Amino acid sequence: GLSRYNDDSGTTADYIVVEMAKHLLGENWMPDYVKRANDGGIERVLV
Repeated sequence: GLSRYNDDSGTTADYIVVEMAKHLLGENWMPDYVKRANDGGIERVLV
């Protein structure tokens, strides 16, 4: 994907779902997701 342009553009690209999660849920979306899943909320997280 877009990561092949990292050196030329001085940017980094991630999977689109990761970029969307960062934009919609904030930079800390992954730790928040893991915390909620570990707190017994995996059913809610998946829905």
